[in-house]
Amino acid sequence: RYPWADGPEYITQCPIQPGGKFSQKVIFTTEEGTLWWHAHSEWTRATVYGAIVVYPKKGHAYPFPKPHADLPIIFGEWWKQDIFELFDDFRRSGGDPLVSHAITINGQPGDRYNCSRQVTWVDMFKLAVDQGKTYLLRLINAAMQDILFFSIAGHQLTVVGTDGTYTKPFKSDYITISPGQTIDVLLRADHPIAASYYMAAKFYSSARAAVNLNTTTALLHYTTNNTTTTTPTAAAPATADTNASVAFTARFRSLADKKHPVDVPQKADTNLYFTLSMNAVPCPAGATCAGPNGARLAASVNNVSLVLPTSMDVLGAYYRGIGGVYGDDFPSNPPVSFDFTNLTIPAVDRTPATGNQVRVLEYNSSVELVFQGTNLLGGVDHPMHLHGTNFYVVGWGFGNFDRAKDANKTYNLVDPPFQNTIAVPRNGWVAVRFKATNPGVWFMHCHLERHASWGMGMTFIVKNGKGPNDKMLPPPSDMPPC
Repeated sequence: RYPWADGPEYITQCPIQPGGKFSQKVIFTTEEGTLWWHAHSEWTRATVYGAIVVYPKKGHAYPFPKPHADLPIIFGEWWKQDIFELFDDFRRSGGDPLVSHAITINGQPGDRYNCSRQVTWVDMFKLAVDQGKTYLLRLINAAMQDILFFSIAGHQLTVVGTDGTYTKPFKSDYITISPGQTIDVLLRADHPIAASYYMAAKFYSSARAAVNLNTTTALLHYTTNNTTTTTPTAAAPATADTNASVAFTARFRSLADKKHPVDVPQKADTNLYFTLSMNAVPCPAGATCAGPNGARLAASVNNVSLVLPTSMDVLGAYYRGIGGVYGDDFPSNPPVSFDFTNLTIPAVDRTPATGNQVRVLEYNSSVELVFQGTNLLGGVDHPMHLHGTNFYVVGWGFGNFDRAKDANKTYNLVDPPFQNTIAVPRNGWVAVRFKATNPGVWFMHCHLERHASWGMGMTFIVKNGKGPNDKMLPPPSDMPPC
C-alpha cells in the first residue's frame, strides 16, 4: 500500500545517498507471520537485512497451539573479499561472481570452518530449549546466491507458514528455502537431553556452476545438558537433488478456512507467459570477458535483459508523468517461441534485447502469470519474487508449459499457497495468480542476486482504481534525490 518505501533502486526510489537518511513507511494488510527487510542497491543485501515479525492481533490466536517461544533463524553468506569489490569484479569481468566461502546461521558459519572450529561453544549459534516444549522457528533465507536445505539432527519440523501467511501444517525431515523466502516451522523439543543436536544448512543447486559445498552448523542444546557431545548432522538431500527440492515446495497449501479465506482468481482476464533465461552477450571490442566462449553473461525475462535507469526512478517518473524513463511495452509472451527446455538450443537464441519496459495492469484485474524456465546456457532454478503483493501458486511442472494439459488438469484453485517468492524448477514452470489491487510501481525479479544483476527482472505498474482507497498514496517529503 505504499510503493514509495518499497526500495529497489531506480525502480521505486533512488538510492539513499552516503550520509543521507530516509524513513521507511510500511502499511501492512493481511500479513501475519514472518517477513523480512533488506537493502536493494547493488549487493548491499549481503549484510544489510533483518526480520519482520507480525504477531496475531490482540484477542486472536495462532492457528496452532501457542509455542513456548519464537525466534528468527536467518541464513546468510560470507566472503573473505569485500562485497563491493566482489560486485565490481564480476560485473567488470562478465563472468560468474566468486562463490561464497561460507553460509551463516544467525551470523555464524559453525564448527566446519577454521574461524569457529577452535572455539565451538563461543562462535557457533546455539538454540537453548527446554525438553517437552514447542518452539516457533522463523526461517529467513537472506543468502545471496542459492536455495538452501536445512535440517535438525533427530528432529522433525512442522511447517506452518511462509511469506507472512499460514499454511496447512505438514511434517518434514528437511526444509527447502529460497533466497527471499521465509518459512515458519514448529520444533518440538522431545528428544533425549544427553546430547546436543546439530542444526545444519547446505546449498541446493541444480546448475553445473560452482557452489559452496560446505555445510554450516549451529547447535540445538537442551538446557539441562551440560555436555558438548553432538549427534551427527541430520541427513539432507544431495546438493543437486531437484526432486527433493520441488517435492518439499509442492506440499504447501493455504489454510483455506473461515478465519483464513482463500481468494484465488478462478479465471484470469490477463494472461502472461514469461520465460526466464540465462544469456550471453558479445564482449565489447578490446575487452576480455569471462563468460562462455569469451562473451559476457546476462539474464532475461521474455528475452529482455533489464537495464535500470539512472536519472530517475520509474515510480517517480510514472507519478509525475515524466517520459523517457521507461517504456510500457513489456511483452506478454516470449518474442520467439522454441523448445525452451531442449538440451540443445541454437546459439542465436542466447542474445537478449536490453531495455527498461514495464507491464501496465488495470486496477483489480485478475492476472495469471506462468514462469517458464529455459535451458539456455544449461538452465537453473529461479526463485522469483514479486513486490507489492502475494500471489497464489496454482500449478507447477517440468518441461514446457502446456495450457490445455496443465491448466485444465493440474491447477489447484482450492487451497493454493499464498506466497511472494516461488522457486521455478530447472527446465520447469510455475503458474501463479493474483489480483492487481495495490496501485503503484512494483518490481519483479529473480532472487539469485547474480541473475538480478545480469538483468532478470521487470516492473509492473498497477493503475489507480475508482474508489478513494484504491489510489496510490502521495510521496513523502524526504525521498532520496537521484
